[in-house]
Amino acid sequence: MIKTKRIYEKYSSEDGYRILIDRLWPRGILKNNARVNLWLKEIAPTDQLRKWFSHDLKKWNAFKKKYIKELNENKCTVYKIKNLKKEHNPITLVYAAKDEQHNNAVVLLEFLDTL
Repeated sequence: MIKTKRIYEKYSSEDGYRILIDRLWPRGILKNNARVNLWLKEIAPTDQLRKWFSHDLKKWNAFKKKYIKELNENKCTVYKIKNLKKEHNPITLVYAAKDEQHNNAVVLLEFLDTL
């Protein structure tokens, strides 16, 4: 099982193996307190795509398409998560975005489900 969670939410043992999937370390979170097992910044949208999107909901559908294209070009890293799933259950993809429905974790989770 793979799920998503904001890094600002309280840690739970039910999170299992936690993978931070943002390119930048979240503001206000100390690395010692984050309980992140793996920081997989190379799975995050490129800086160019992240800055272009800027959490503008009008760009959401275009962002999804562009990010999926990046994920398709980065299958090695995507499969790293799939392989970790064999060893760890559950896996929680943690992210910093405020919008829980329109962020890279949502797109990545959907993409992982198609593989």
